[in-house]
Amino acid sequence: MTVVLMTTACGRKDASPAPETSPATPAQASSTAVAKSPTLAAIKRRGRLNCGVHQGLVGFAYTDNRGQWRGFDVDFCRATAAAVLGDADAVRFVPLSASDRFRALNDGRIDVLWRNSSWTMSRDAGEGFVFAGINYYDGQGFLVRRSLNLNSATELTGARVCVQSGSTSQANAADYFRSRGIDYRPVVFETEEAARDAYGREDCDAFSADISALAAARTVLTNPNEHVILSDVASKEPLGPVVKSGDERWASTVRWTLNALMLAEELGVTKANAEDQFKTTTDPRVRRLLGAEGEFGPMLGLSDDWAKDAVEAAGNYGEIFERNLGSQSALDLARGLNAQWNARPAGLIYGLPIR
Repeated sequence: MTVVLMTTACGRKDASPAPETSPATPAQASSTAVAKSPTLAAIKRRGRLNCGVHQGLVGFAYTDNRGQWRGFDVDFCRATAAAVLGDADAVRFVPLSASDRFRALNDGRIDVLWRNSSWTMSRDAGEGFVFAGINYYDGQGFLVRRSLNLNSATELTGARVCVQSGSTSQANAADYFRSRGIDYRPVVFETEEAARDAYGREDCDAFSADISALAAARTVLTNPNEHVILSDVASKEPLGPVVKSGDERWASTVRWTLNALMLAEELGVTKANAEDQFKTTTDPRVRRLLGAEGEFGPMLGLSDDWAKDAVEAAGNYGEIFERNLGSQSALDLARGLNAQWNARPAGLIYGLPIR
């Protein structure tokens, strides 16, 4: 399939294909390759990225009082749009429920899903979706009223536990209690918001979901301090961007945009200093990241400075985290597993090398 690279309405200058040469080294071949991603071609034709997000989850994806989309996943959408189109605002946010999110990918209503979705074998191998990476390491937990004086979820014998239907949360809660021989009463709702509201009305004794979602839910309860997230972690929930199968080049574009933001934090490249680093740094790792040397963007059908555009649009991974989930946010979550691999204490965030 031949795809013609176009200059978008955003004024983006794309890499132009050069005449084929043979033989060529892998690096030479990649620098002259034409992008063969139908998804990327469609995005460039319309001049906009269609990005699937949560319908409303504080910290991850929500609209502020001016109707502007904000959040951790929203910023990754904007960074992706900047990398591809050179314009962080060239993105249409498509709010999706848990039951609709993967259908929207299959139907082509969205180009990428940035919506706290767990990478599981059934979704990857069974349903054939492509997870392009992990942007948040989470785990499922339990939110309870402080007045219950519980120390562990193992004390929830006979309790009513609110969960969302058709989600990993429902299955994980069942696994957790079954493996420990604990009887409980699942109270199932179609959406996470409905489960949270039921918990707020005291229609159940506990609310089980990803710990990050529980932290967000607690902020909107009437008296947040009256609720506590138990220390138990019932599952591993690796959350990350998802694309439709069959377009590996587009999956690579999303994957390397995520990695570029992680690598930027590790190398000290920020939203504020990216331009100066591009002009002055002698660090070859930073020069390759920002496009000052090498021809890595054209491997994806993008410009040389695609990663610089992404960082300047949203900041590096650490900036995105702190602004939306960390110390600068209402959630005030610790980095934990989402700290850089070389931090003290170390986390799991590890940007793959651009070279």
